[in-house]
Amino acid sequence: MKKRMHSTFMMLLLTLPLLAQQQAVQMSLDDAIDYALENSLTIKDAQIAIADAEEQIVERRSTGLPQVNGSLNFQHYLAVPRQPLPEGFDIFGLFGQVLAVDLYDQLSEQTQMAVDDSFSGNGGGGGEEGIAFFLRNNFTAGIDVNAMIFDGSFFVALKAARAYRQYTLRDFATTQREVENSVIEAYLPVLLVQENIELLDKNIKNLEQLLFETRELYKAGFAEQLDIDRQELSLSNLRIERENLVRQKEVALTNLKFTIGFPIDQPLVVSDDLDAMAVEAEALLSEKASPGSRPEVALIDQAIRMNELNIKLNKAGYLPSLNAFGAVQQQYQGNDFETGFWAPAAYVGLNMSVPIFDGLNKKAKIQRARLDLEKAKIQRQDLVRGISLEVANAQTNFRNASSRLSSQEKNLDLAERIYETAQVKYREGVGSSLEVTQAEQSLYTTQSNYMQALYDVLQSKARLEMALGK
Repeated sequence: MKKRMHSTFMMLLLTLPLLAQQQAVQMSLDDAIDYALENSLTIKDAQIAIADAEEQIVERRSTGLPQVNGSLNFQHYLAVPRQPLPEGFDIFGLFGQVLAVDLYDQLSEQTQMAVDDSFSGNGGGGGEEGIAFFLRNNFTAGIDVNAMIFDGSFFVALKAARAYRQYTLRDFATTQREVENSVIEAYLPVLLVQENIELLDKNIKNLEQLLFETRELYKAGFAEQLDIDRQELSLSNLRIERENLVRQKEVALTNLKFTIGFPIDQPLVVSDDLDAMAVEAEALLSEKASPGSRPEVALIDQAIRMNELNIKLNKAGYLPSLNAFGAVQQQYQGNDFETGFWAPAAYVGLNMSVPIFDGLNKKAKIQRARLDLEKAKIQRQDLVRGISLEVANAQTNFRNASSRLSSQEKNLDLAERIYETAQVKYREGVGSSLEVTQAEQSLYTTQSNYMQALYDVLQSKARLEMALGK
């Protein structure tokens, strides 16, 4: 018994993750938008662009900081290069016998041995083959420091890098807005199909009840087989339509999952209600276009700022640049690693570069940057005009959709009354099944029109809010 209980317990533990994985996740429209803003690949790509812009600032700033580099170099001559001497050339006679001897006496013992080797021909020195100015082993270690003192383009470029970071932030806001719009466009069709399925279930249930009553009337001799056949045909058509809608819902739901970055193989349920979402939005009809509330305008304003900095950057190319440099080195020379000598060296200096003539290259770059600035300003004007037109069209579409919904609500009430009246007349024997079928088809058509009008209102409302920058 204990073994059996243990096995059952282990099976439950193994199946719990699978059950949790198959548990459906319910999402409202706001939940879907929040999920997309955290998991959408488009959002993640925009976040990478922001991080890259931050690193570009660090990269640009580093060019203005001191640069320190270390170096190590070892060189061993397998054959020491020699320079031939003219016939009768006397190296000591060139500088003076006394001066050469005094210099020789001041050298260390190891250095004197290296000089003796050089002129005696041991390991590569002077003699009949010529004189060698190098020893076999040469080792150099040093540290170089370079620092920028003044460069006009550096400061402008640093401002441009910071401006680009702001540009990526503006672009991220635009991307967020686009993702929100995509989620709304993908969410509403799922909701519409779901509402249609629920409406069909209600119609199927009512028709099944009517078919049951008709069969009972037929058994009692108060109905014809034709009446039953008509209702069975209507019921079959409704069931086929429901199956089609179920497949359409799966397609729309898969598209929604893809849009928000949700796992395709995990179940998802939309939890909003079309009627609850279709609230009055008359205040939106009186609002005027406000381009400043749109992230696209802020984005193009930042692009204009970057073009202005690009002009300054190219103008800064006419300014001179000043750099400081310095180095400390230790050099070892010797035919071996014991008798050689160390030669230290250190220096500092300044380097100024003054542009004089570049073939009008910078002038052309400045002119092109000015043209880009003008293009950006024209694009901004066109965007502002486009936003005003978009708001006006969205308000008109929303007003028309609201009017159609109001008319369809009245039509739906009327169609439901006609269908109910036709059913009552049929049950009481004063109406025909054909009347019921016609009223039924009219009701289904009116229901479909109402659902479409409701969907149009929600869609036009969402687009109006997008146009207004809500």
